[in-house]
Amino acid sequence: MPRSPDALVRRMKDSAKQLLPDAIFLSLLHRKHIGRFPKLFRPTTFNEKILQRSLRPDPRYGALTDKLAVRDYVRAKVGEKHLVPLISAPDVFTQAVFDTLPDSFVMKANHGSSFVEVVREKKQNTFANLQRLASQWMSTDFYKVARERHYRQIQPRIFFEDLLLDERGEIPADYKVHCFGGDARRPMMFIVVISDRFGNNTRGDVYDAQWNHLEVGIGPYARSTAPSPPPGNLQLMLETAAVLSEDFNYVRVDLYAPNNDVYFGELTFTPGAGVVPMRPDWVDFEWGRFLT
Repeated sequence: MPRSPDALVRRMKDSAKQLLPDAIFLSLLHRKHIGRFPKLFRPTTFNEKILQRSLRPDPRYGALTDKLAVRDYVRAKVGEKHLVPLISAPDVFTQAVFDTLPDSFVMKANHGSSFVEVVREKKQNTFANLQRLASQWMSTDFYKVARERHYRQIQPRIFFEDLLLDERGEIPADYKVHCFGGDARRPMMFIVVISDRFGNNTRGDVYDAQWNHLEVGIGPYARSTAPSPPPGNLQLMLETAAVLSEDFNYVRVDLYAPNNDVYFGELTFTPGAGVVPMRPDWVDFEWGRFLT
């Protein structure tokens, strides 16, 4: 089928964007999503400082952003009990690998964001469908999505983890703990709770470490009309995040907390690639002061 003129124009624009230097590409992306051009040489806002990290990443970021390699770091810091059980991390995803997988699992890729496929019933899926999705992920150069340079260090892999469910049999909320400060003292923390992530009523709520529901919005998610009660293991979550963040002046530690357990999700050093709208806008400047 011939492509429509609009599709051809989009394709040409996408191709042209790939030719732009990283700094210009990121500046235009920031202008599009935040509404102003960033100050890359003397950044003041949170998003600007994250953009600067994308352009000049710490050498440690690559291995610790790799969702498989980071498991060694987490194991050494807080122990195996906080790792989601790993089912398989094959060199190649084959029919034989699929046949050995349990009835429920989560398929992920290690080299980018949103490479997640939840499988509740294996019999409702086929190897061909999952292989097609895995191939799509593996062929994606995540660095090219938003020019986060440390992603170039990661060799793409497919892996499979246990499916975590809460006491209701639902996928637990995602607790994204933004940790500012690090070192031996307790960092300043803000917790972004993404609930019903794979459902039809996804919400994003921001709390401080005392579980005060803040009048803040981050990213595309709508806030809940009322705050949720704090998880029973909130203090364990904060302690786990503090230990995992202590080597950095800022990192986002993603955790899951079903059934009074705490499981590690990932470490994110450049959340949203530095182009995440923050509401109200002054939050971008306030968090920028925290990131020193």
